[in-house]
Amino acid sequence: MQSEGCNGLLRVVYSREDESHLKSKEKEWVAIMEWMYRSTRNAANRVTASQAILQGLAEDGGLYVPEQIPALDLPLATLGEMNYHEVAYAVLSRFLTDYTEEELKYCIRSAYDRKFDTEEIVPIRKADGSFYLELFHGATIAFKDMALSILPYLMTTAAKKNHEDKEIVILTATSGDTGKAALAGFADVPGTRIIVFYPKDGVSAVQEKQMVTQKGKNTCVIGIRGNFDDAQSGVKRIFGDEALRKELSEAGFCFSSANSINIGRLVPQIVYYVYAYGRLLAKGELQAGEEMNVVVPTGNFGNILAAFYAKQMGIPVGKLICASNENKVLYDFFQTGVYDRNRAFHLTTSPSMDILISSNLERLIYRLAGEDAKKNAELMQQLTGTGRYEITDEMRAKLQDFAGGYATEAETAEEIRTLYEKTGYVLDTHTAVASYVYRKWKEQNHPTAPVVIASTASPFKFARSVMSAIDVKYAGMEDFALIDELSRIANVPVPKAVEEIRNAPVLHDKVIETGEMSDAVKSFLGISK
Repeated sequence: MQSEGCNGLLRVVYSREDESHLKSKEKEWVAIMEWMYRSTRNAANRVTASQAILQGLAEDGGLYVPEQIPALDLPLATLGEMNYHEVAYAVLSRFLTDYTEEELKYCIRSAYDRKFDTEEIVPIRKADGSFYLELFHGATIAFKDMALSILPYLMTTAAKKNHEDKEIVILTATSGDTGKAALAGFADVPGTRIIVFYPKDGVSAVQEKQMVTQKGKNTCVIGIRGNFDDAQSGVKRIFGDEALRKELSEAGFCFSSANSINIGRLVPQIVYYVYAYGRLLAKGELQAGEEMNVVVPTGNFGNILAAFYAKQMGIPVGKLICASNENKVLYDFFQTGVYDRNRAFHLTTSPSMDILISSNLERLIYRLAGEDAKKNAELMQQLTGTGRYEITDEMRAKLQDFAGGYATEAETAEEIRTLYEKTGYVLDTHTAVASYVYRKWKEQNHPTAPVVIASTASPFKFARSVMSAIDVKYAGMEDFALIDELSRIANVPVPKAVEEIRNAPVLHDKVIETGEMSDAVKSFLGISK
């Protein structure tokens, strides 16, 4: 049963059971606000959660954000008693309010199942005093699995809710991990097709092999001659091409996105920070209400933005430490208030962070601007036109929750080697960036709160870089020989995701120029003129 107010925003929901973990098993009868979403570039562009997920990117080029951040109105102490599925429902039900309880639980149950190699879904490992949040136990051994396992279910449910009869075309640019995770999630999902663009020479050997061996009649993987920013910009241009969108609509297709510009990607990422707090409670590492610090290696900014949203929901997060590699555009932004992509682009051993256009930062800029869509649009136009923008002193003052740091290639390698020699724990290159940044920040700030470091990929995904960091003697070994040796020294089995591609045939070998992306889309969909 439900009732709605005249503005369509208030919905009374009965029999919500998100506190089923409690001994009493009592049902909570509550009234919640139906959260609407609006574009960061046009306040008049308002949609429901399911509509935002279905569209991916707003037609005006903006990103959808919730009009308010909902409070996680549960006693913090109860988080320590909740499993991942229960935490996921608690978070998603507060953001995605036009989904029913049955729909959300179906999505959660379908996403977080036996494709993960641990019942915990997201284990936390302690090494040298830090807690590493292992987000890589899914089908593609990277953190993108956490959101991209559920997105197909959220999206197909959204299509049904909104009576969408067109075939959904998932259009995605990837720096390595999103592509495979999205492909795995959407492969052979009825009513969808997925096209992934990746920088041909800007991903690891394992990342590329995972993508180009992807099965599924509805999948298409295309390399581009350029970097990730070129791929991402190309995808955004396609989304903004009204003529192309009309042409596809007439042919029975509609665009959506699996990138973290889609709010359906971002909200599930909030879950694992809430879950992390609960795990630290359960381990006795903190008491309810005490703070934890969070460190995230990021190039796109979405993963650390999710931690910021968790803090806004009421999770006691102290500092949000943004870790960059040598493409330190985000570090420089936090230091100066200037975002400037006019700089040399570095190919590094942490390729998923090799980004100069941090799309998700727009959501934070919008908030810093007092949710002024006009001001935000002006800044984004400056970025498009000149490659830079500068925020005001007033906006900079609102960044006090954040800190930034970066690691060079040499520092990243040293962090991998040092932690392995000290503890036997092996980091991937991206997590090593975060680990190094935190260690340097800790030396300067002497925090007392425990730290959760987002471990965003399995070291097996970057075996060559990881093993070369541990000992130069490994530099000349073949890729899969390195993987087997990594398994031996780390005392960890080779993940199924890696074993599956060891001898898998290449199914996608197309490589194009960035200017050919629109034609490639039409060709795959069979609507070329």
